[in-house]
Amino acid sequence: MINKNIPFAMLSDQDGSIGKMYGIYDEDSGVETRGRFIIDPDGNIQGFEVLTPPVGRNVMESFRQVQAFQLVRNSKGTEATPSGWKPGKQTLKPGPDLVGNVWKVWKVNQAFDE
Repeated sequence: MINKNIPFAMLSDQDGSIGKMYGIYDEDSGVETRGRFIIDPDGNIQGFEVLTPPVGRNVMESFRQVQAFQLVRNSKGTEATPSGWKPGKQTLKPGPDLVGNVWKVWKVNQAFDE
């Protein structure tokens, strides 16, 4: 039985038409490479990951990325999330002074501290 309470859209692409549109359909084998696409409310792809079948994906990283994209969108671009950012952690303020200096700001906060 399929859990009908999944809080995000998932789809099955039985004829490969969507996979072809996103460039992940393998014509030789007749199947798609598994992919994850984060699409914003305006229909723009904000992030994607495509992995070959032997390598698993990290669902928690997908959730973290969706949260990061939501934060950036809600801030109207006044905040950025560095690598490893998690909800509640410090964000960065984009601008010319940050270019090439992210490490100076972020090393103090350690992206992966719990």
